[in-house]
Amino acid sequence: MLYNLLFPLSDKYSVLNLFKYLTFRTGGAIFTALIVCFAVGPFVIHWLKDKQHACQPIRADGPESHLKTKQGTPTMGGLMILISLCVSTLLWADWNNPFIWAVLGITVCFSLIGFADDYLKVSKKNSAGMHGKLKLVLEFSCAFAAVWFVTDATAEPTATTLTFPFFKNLSLNLGVFYIPFAMFVIVGSSNAVNLTDGLDGLAIMPVMVVSFVFLIIAYVAGHAAFATYLQLPYIAGTGELSVFCGALIGAGLGFLWFNAPPAKIFMGDTGSLMLGGALGALSVVTKHEIVLAIAGGLFVLETLSVIIQVVSFKTRGKRVFKMAPIHHHFEKMGWSEQTVVVRFWIISIILGLIALSSLKIR
Repeated sequence: MLYNLLFPLSDKYSVLNLFKYLTFRTGGAIFTALIVCFAVGPFVIHWLKDKQHACQPIRADGPESHLKTKQGTPTMGGLMILISLCVSTLLWADWNNPFIWAVLGITVCFSLIGFADDYLKVSKKNSAGMHGKLKLVLEFSCAFAAVWFVTDATAEPTATTLTFPFFKNLSLNLGVFYIPFAMFVIVGSSNAVNLTDGLDGLAIMPVMVVSFVFLIIAYVAGHAAFATYLQLPYIAGTGELSVFCGALIGAGLGFLWFNAPPAKIFMGDTGSLMLGGALGALSVVTKHEIVLAIAGGLFVLETLSVIIQVVSFKTRGKRVFKMAPIHHHFEKMGWSEQTVVVRFWIISIILGLIALSSLKIR
């Protein structure tokens, strides 16, 4: 909004030329989202505590310590992330950019799905929530609309092309099959973050790491000279998504302030589905879907641990892990919650650096 209102006046007031620069607006988005989250956080926590009464139901089959330390903590904290993210993005981004609206649309829609799921959990006082099939139908429907919009706004043949990191000029045009592939990326990413969100602060840091990776990717992919030099697909307009990524980082930092152990609030499905969906959408718009799997490798690991556990138990009647997702396995092994969280953060940062190296190593 500030860009659309103030930059046209730069001919009269040269200082307003600052709004032309993505780096300036991205920095503004980070600090705006952080400040808004700090400001609304206490009010959101108080309101949710007042409305939820018994708060987030805790899994009875989970680690025993959770029944003592997490009982009574309000959920739906993703609302404060959503508010901060939307306010900051709308304030600093170019409203004429279609990709901003596509990613914001996915973010809001997946947040609403998560909110409905959290509401059912709290109101029914059990951890089941929305029926899994209904949730998937809603997620895939939103993803389809977003992917269709993005491919229509992207020039051919890039719109339906899958690019491979670490290889020069290696790409695959999926044609009509790109749409279901991209839908799977968005929905898969959303649910992977949801599975990871099981410990205080565990999910939000990797989300910020992946957001930083895509902040760089979006800026480079949207800059013709940089994209050509690094042999990346140039997609006009994606640079504006660096503002969204900056807002996501700022909102994440603000939320972590309240979610750090011992957490005052959980993001719930309201936050985890939303954040995963946003990351998936960013990868689809920038055509770096495989890089998402690298940078978000921790989310992939968590998801695979659940799949392996379920398949093993159904086919062999035996469990591979003490408990899935895998962060609970390490808790069962005797690791403290803080140890699991910090070590998973370290893994996430390493994976983020590997993902960024793909921009140059080709």
